Parts: sequence; C-alpha cells; structure tokens
Amino acid sequence: METTQILAEIREANLSYLMLAQSLIRSDREQALFRLGVSEETANMISLLTPAQMMKIATTNTLLCRFRMDDDLVWGLLTNHGKAAANDSVSRLHASILLAGRHQEAA
Repeated sequence: METTQILAEIREANLSYLMLAQSLIRSDREQALFRLGVSEETANMISLLTPAQMMKIATTNTLLCRFRMDDDLVWGLLTNHGKAAANDSVSRLHASILLAGRHQEAA
C-alpha cells in the first residue's frame, strides 16, 4: 500500500469517526461517553464541531480513534480464543464490564 493511499484512508477513517462520535453524542450522551470512551469535556468539544472543523481535523495524518483494549485479558475475551461458542456471550459481557470500569477511570 502506498503512503498516499494510507494517508487517504486515515483521513477517511478520521472523518467517519468524528461523524459517528458527534451523532452518538447528540442522540444519547451517556451511551456515547461509554461507547467512545471519552471524557465529558471531549464529548462537549466534539458535539460543537462544525462540518468545516471536522474536515480540518480529519485531514491529520494520525488516527483520531484508538483501541481501548490494551491488554491480553480483554483481547482474549473479545476474540474468545480457545473457548466454546456457548461461552461467547459470557466472555463478551465480561469484556464489557472491564471496559466500563476503564471508562469510569477515564472520566
């Protein structure tokens, strides 16, 4: 993949992320804070962005979103490595609980 193509895809991902984040925040703020893993202050800033500001921010060469799962336990629960399909919902619930605790820490 060429550098210019990668940068174009990063810009597209950034714009999609900002649009989704703004939509979530405007429709259900509490759910958005949890699902996005952002602080109240960040949510306020995102909700007030104009389309022109979102376009400008999206053109950065760095991804705006990041993975919230930064340890083996959460990745293992989400990917269900070595588990039977019957335990899938329990593993995902456990991962959601762990991520919810991290959301509270970030707030």
